[in-house]
Amino acid sequence: MTNNMPEVANRRKQLLEQEQRLKTRMSKIRHKIAVISGKGGVGKSTVTVNLAVAFTMHGHANSVGILDADIHGPSVPKILGLTGQRLQAGPPGVFPALSSLGIKVVSMDFLLLDENSAVIWRGPLKMTAIRQFLSDIVWGDLDFLFIDLPPGTGDEPLSIAQLLPEMDGVVIVTIPSEVSQIVVRKSVTFARKLGMPVIGIIENMSGFVCPKCGAKIDIFMSGGGQKIAKELNVPFLGSIPIDQKVCEDSDRGVPFIVEHADSQASKAFMEIVKKIEAFLKSREKQSNTKMEVK
Repeated sequence: MTNNMPEVANRRKQLLEQEQRLKTRMSKIRHKIAVISGKGGVGKSTVTVNLAVAFTMHGHANSVGILDADIHGPSVPKILGLTGQRLQAGPPGVFPALSSLGIKVVSMDFLLLDENSAVIWRGPLKMTAIRQFLSDIVWGDLDFLFIDLPPGTGDEPLSIAQLLPEMDGVVIVTIPSEVSQIVVRKSVTFARKLGMPVIGIIENMSGFVCPKCGAKIDIFMSGGGQKIAKELNVPFLGSIPIDQKVCEDSDRGVPFIVEHADSQASKAFMEIVKKIEAFLKSREKQSNTKMEVK
């Protein structure tokens, strides 16, 4: 029987060192927010990117990062026009890609041979990759790190919850349809069971505003996000209407709210930013009060 004790000890040492690096890297990031959804197809990655851009434009220039934690279907690089980029390594570690707006981005897409490559991994490998994204990447000092997670409550969301117990909370993206509302309940239950605060719910694709006549058409109905937020006693952050330019800009790799700052959708994003900031300030105040009591 082969004695593998030295190998086990060495592996344990490496994990402890990695865990320490993770804590050190993450301590330089003031706020960490995960963006999740109960189901796919609700525009979660587009919301993540435009939220990051909105915070960049709202006084946090060069202090925002995005971790694209969707291992199997990374799409953040495409939306930001970073397709084909590669991560660069140096003595301190691996450096994120940098968008034209100064947003730091890390994605599995940067490690694939080409856009047609498929990642065929089970849970342990995905956990390892996410741990490395947090511990080995030189994120530097950031005000915000947004973590774009795949839909559902599987390996990636669970890994983030375990690796970042100090996370500020989650933003849940849904659409007005009743089916989407049902799975929002699962997302809220998931967050609460793992002790992650629910910052609020965003209703995406909330009606279509005709660019010619200005009439609003509720393609997927509307108000479902606000209704489910009230039922679950969580904040409702806002509704983002459908705008064909969102899709066009995403395909071109240009953040929507930069190109169309006066649109209803862009204004909705900026209002959501204010509500998230208010949530974070309230949470900090509560934390400081508890410390004073102790």
